[in-house]
Amino acid sequence: MHRPRPAEAEFADELAVVRPDLVARYAAELPGARAAVLTRLWRGLTHEPLPWVVAREAGREGLTLRLADGRRLHGPHPDPYATAASVGEVRLDGIAYDRPAHLMTDLGVPHGTDFAAELADSVASLALSRASQGSPSKSRPVHDWEWEQRVVDGHPYHPNCRSRPGFSVAEQLAYGPEHRPLVRLGLVPVPATECLATGEWPDELRDGERLLLPVHPWQAEHVLKRRTSEGLDAHPLMSLRTLAVAGDRHVKTALSARLTSSVRDISVYSIGVSATLSEFAQTLARRMDGLLHFTRTLGAATANSPDLAAVLRESPRLYGDRVLPVAALATTDLPASPAWLAEFARLALTAGLRLLEHGVALEAHGQNLLVVLSPSDAPVGLVYRDLADIRISPARLARHGIPVPELSGRVVTDDVTTLRRKLFGSLVAGALAGTAGSATALRGALESAVRDLPRTPDLVALLERPLPTKALTLMRLSPGTPGDQWTELPNPLL
Repeated sequence: MHRPRPAEAEFADELAVVRPDLVARYAAELPGARAAVLTRLWRGLTHEPLPWVVAREAGREGLTLRLADGRRLHGPHPDPYATAASVGEVRLDGIAYDRPAHLMTDLGVPHGTDFAAELADSVASLALSRASQGSPSKSRPVHDWEWEQRVVDGHPYHPNCRSRPGFSVAEQLAYGPEHRPLVRLGLVPVPATECLATGEWPDELRDGERLLLPVHPWQAEHVLKRRTSEGLDAHPLMSLRTLAVAGDRHVKTALSARLTSSVRDISVYSIGVSATLSEFAQTLARRMDGLLHFTRTLGAATANSPDLAAVLRESPRLYGDRVLPVAALATTDLPASPAWLAEFARLALTAGLRLLEHGVALEAHGQNLLVVLSPSDAPVGLVYRDLADIRISPARLARHGIPVPELSGRVVTDDVTTLRRKLFGSLVAGALAGTAGSATALRGALESAVRDLPRTPDLVALLERPLPTKALTLMRLSPGTPGDQWTELPNPLL
């Protein structure tokens, strides 16, 4: 089957021009990056409801997938919660594949060609990230953004963990958080009468009757195609489009590029509801007895376009001297302690299930959820940021006497399945699983954590049913299907 010129080679050619000192390290990291992406892809192939996989047969030497066309795909027994495991190769009708893009191409499934290109980009970008980062630092970061920049491999379970189509090598080095750059955000003046703005837009981002909207330089060049005035020095955070600026503020910028699954613009809808959601979240925080805080949205504005918008939020560091994203825990030695992991799981489940019972399901994955550490490294609190994807149940809120905010649209639902999927898929199958790193470690942490939790119907569902998680591979192979798609993983507690 015809294969285009590999992304790996294209990256190497660009790197030889912009950073020749990294060429050898990049080449050395490629085999590990291929295995890391293949591991994530194999997880999706073995656990998601892909229409062309008709049977999965476990044997002593691994798992075999029977495909609709009669072929067989064989690989190791997968642990859907493993993060350190490495799948070096799988075999399609006896032919070995160690490159995920080649495997996806030769599977010949609908939309597989485009997905294969994303997988190739993910491998090359991951190798570049690892090469640039070098040996992990043992010292504790001083600034909150330094914790975020220690997360090198991206999403622990998504095959597109580092896919950044549309970004050159030079742009990845200039803007990717793991490369630790200083980014200069531009400012675009827009008449206030032409903007939708909520919250308090700061005076320093105003010019008379115009609002100055912070714009990511990639967005300015590739989407807006316009020059911007001098703006703000910023440190990119895990999401790449959100950056830390002076004054303990974070700026979420529009970035109309596909990163992992989604195009990262900022919808006009999310700007419109941002102030209401932020006020509502502070009401919720007062019911959490200090367990969970929400970063406040200071202001949000859009020029009535998802391509030109920005959200200003307070930094999570306002809630503790040491606050780090859950995803960054893997860069420490804390999760290696079963006792520490159990205490963290107890804290996270207590907060998440209490909010769910009251009517709010968080998208509590390792990027949105942060943990507050005491001087002795004990997990003593949580911080949640980015309210755009939470779900709110008016019926549950009313049942608990909580005033229902004036909201409509996608954040509002009383559907129990939707609410539980949102929390369980992000918190348990995401943040906690990624921190634990294996089914065995996750089971141990959950068994300890759930013993003293109130036995609500939501907890019973968590204990007794398969664990929902987003079908990340199926979603990339279903471009015509909007919204999230789901699968179920074996419940480690059963």
